[in-house]
Amino acid sequence: MSHSDEQLQSVLETLEECRRALNEINSRESAELLSIVILDVRMKLKGIDGADLKALCDEMLRSAGSEPQPPSKQTQDQPRRPLLRVVK
Repeated sequence: MSHSDEQLQSVLETLEECRRALNEINSRESAELLSIVILDVRMKLKGIDGADLKALCDEMLRSAGSEPQPPSKQTQDQPRRPLLRVVK
C-alpha cells in the first residue's frame, strides 16, 4: 500500500466515524452527504473512476426499467430509497 493510499485509508476511517456521529444525533442529511464523500474516497482507493460508476448506474437503471414494478405504497411525504447504497 502506497503512502497516499495509507493517507486515504486514514481519512476514510475518520469520515466513517464522523458519519456514525452524525447518524447518532439524527443529522440524516449531513450523514448522507458524507456518504457521498466516503464513496468518492473508496473509489479512489479501488481505482474506480466516475465513468465506471456512471456505467454501473446506467446499467442498474436499464435493468430496473425492464423489471415489472411492484405497486408502490409510497406517498409524497415519504423519502425515496436510494438506488445505490454505500457498503464496506
